[in-house]
Amino acid sequence: MAKAALKKEKWTLSFDSSLKRAVINEAGKKGVYPVNFLEEMVRAKLNPYGYTDVKNSVAHVRAIRKKSKEVSVKAFLDEIKKWQKSGS
Repeated sequence: MAKAALKKEKWTLSFDSSLKRAVINEAGKKGVYPVNFLEEMVRAKLNPYGYTDVKNSVAHVRAIRKKSKEVSVKAFLDEIKKWQKSGS
């Protein structure tokens, strides 16, 4: 069964010209299109935890597990205790 091709909507966004210039400048610094930069900003605002937009979940979990193996159990527990004391 063939998947239906996604129809990409085209739309424009009008806003303050100085803000537009700032977005274009930052996108240029990052080396991405301004639209991609705006999408990143919106995703960061709407998805503050950052894990729901993971494209490859298997690779993401492997990376987390690899990092956790590098940290000793004592260091991990010390980090948790420090976090609890900070009141976060």
